[in-house]
Amino acid sequence: MINKIVLSMASLRLFSGTIEIMAALIMLRLNQIDKALMVNTGLAMVGPLVLLTTTTLGLVGLAEKLSFGKMIWVIAGVSCIFIGILKK
Repeated sequence: MINKIVLSMASLRLFSGTIEIMAALIMLRLNQIDKALMVNTGLAMVGPLVLLTTTTLGLVGLAEKLSFGKMIWVIAGVSCIFIGILKK
């Protein structure tokens, strides 16, 4: 039996991948750099949101299995990833 949290995480990733493929096809159809850049900019919001949601689901699933100290380390690591992504 597939774990519900794992299924949710995988579904989010499949949805995200579908959005990425559709955006690539839209870029090819538009065939203009400025419009393709606008589509790409919209994707910049989707990636981190999916990462955050998927990570949150995973942490919820692990919450009862991890000690408080390990959970703090995981949250600190995820925070470092987001700081690295969002910092200019």
